[in-house]
Amino acid sequence: MQRLKTRAQFQAAMAGGTVARTPHFALHRLALSASGVVPATPASGPGSLAQPPEPQALFSVADLWLGAMAPKRWARRAVTRNAIKRQIYSIAPAFAARLGSAAYVVRLRSTFDRKQFTSASSDLLKQAVRAELLQLFERAAKPGQPPLRAVA
Repeated sequence: MQRLKTRAQFQAAMAGGTVARTPHFALHRLALSASGVVPATPASGPGSLAQPPEPQALFSVADLWLGAMAPKRWARRAVTRNAIKRQIYSIAPAFAARLGSAAYVVRLRSTFDRKQFTSASSDLLKQAVRAELLQLFERAAKPGQPPLRAVA
């Protein structure tokens, strides 16, 4: 399992579409080509470079790529964001064989109630995060499940 590191990798994986959701998390997936190489697309529009850089491979090997996003908007305390990311990276290897060769981003999409979880990194919060992440990965690992579509 490889970790997503660059902004371009995160953006590409999130553009692939949402494959599973839970009340607090969303899982985005980008299927990799047979060679495992997906070329970067240069940015266009305001603020982009006049001469686009040479296309480069975002994902060098055909493997499971994983990234975790826990924005400050939904987890104000750094210790909470780090605990959530640690849970994501510890659970994912158990599902690696079932998820296949693709780039995934697990994104926190709503806050955990601070009245219920008063401590920034309590055992109760970690258990709740872990249970929901297991549910998220189970939904994504089901064979033949189409990606979720956003309803406008």
